[in-house]
Amino acid sequence: MSARSPLTRERILRAAISLADEQGLDVLSMRSLGAALGVQAMSLYNHVANKDHLLDAMVDEIVAEIEGPSESDPWQEAMRKRAWSAHTTLLRHPWACALLMSRTNVGPAMLRYVDATIGCLWHGGFTLANAAHARNALDSFIYGFTLQELNFPFAKDQYPVVAAGYLPSLSAVQYPSMHALTTQVATRAFDGVHSLDFGLALLLEGLERVRVHSGAAPTRS
Repeated sequence: MSARSPLTRERILRAAISLADEQGLDVLSMRSLGAALGVQAMSLYNHVANKDHLLDAMVDEIVAEIEGPSESDPWQEAMRKRAWSAHTTLLRHPWACALLMSRTNVGPAMLRYVDATIGCLWHGGFTLANAAHARNALDSFIYGFTLQELNFPFAKDQYPVVAAGYLPSLSAVQYPSMHALTTQVATRAFDGVHSLDFGLALLLEGLERVRVHSGAAPTRS
């Protein structure tokens, strides 16, 4: 970016996200961000109050990339689309997942995202309380699954080779289940990161039982 371009909040956020995407969140500071923009760090404070404010605004920008659920879709389909959109978005921005779980994010994009999620579940027949529980359960799974994939110690297509290397240390007598899993599954078509759809289907099936047995139809104004 040219140093002569006007310094705006939007430009600062774009640069901060790019820096975090490329080099990680540990590299991000007001000084490094200023250098990336070709300005003095102090000039950033005309647009963001401090680094905490910057981080919150960055997270809100990432949330805005996630496709929120639509009430026109059946609730399970809407939650499935939402889960995949969140997962792929967070894979593009590996630093954002931890911030989503550790900060109080109440920016406009997050508020719209949560409101749309609760509204979709409420419209789908959940009580408001159960809609909140459902959202928390789904997000806990999505974030956890995403972190697992982000921190997996090797490429998924390497899993069969790595598993085969461990096989000699897995005694069929001492570790019969692990030995069977490795020989029959892991050294073949298996990537070591369980399918997002597998866990998501279990969650949605369980939430459907909660919805059906909650005994309360949604009340909407």
